[in-house]
Amino acid sequence: MFAIMQLIGGVILSLGWIPQIIQILKSKSVADLNLKSYFLMLLGISLMEAYAISLAVTGVGLAFLITNTMSLCVVLLVIILVIKYRIRS
Repeated sequence: MFAIMQLIGGVILSLGWIPQIIQILKSKSVADLNLKSYFLMLLGISLMEAYAISLAVTGVGLAFLITNTMSLCVVLLVIILVIKYRIRS
């Protein structure tokens, strides 16, 4: 039951980034985004990813690994977009 709750919660948290990504892609503007904040979030999620991998290797925590990996990917995408659109402007 808790694994299902983890999956649902993690998916919701990961999907929460989608509106920001869509806004960046539509406006092509990242002037108001703080890149340092996103790098700190990437660092935190990366550290949690290492923990999630260690849990998954022992046979528990697969839901945590899946949802954490999703979060890692979307935060990385935001960072890439911020860098891309800052270089263009």
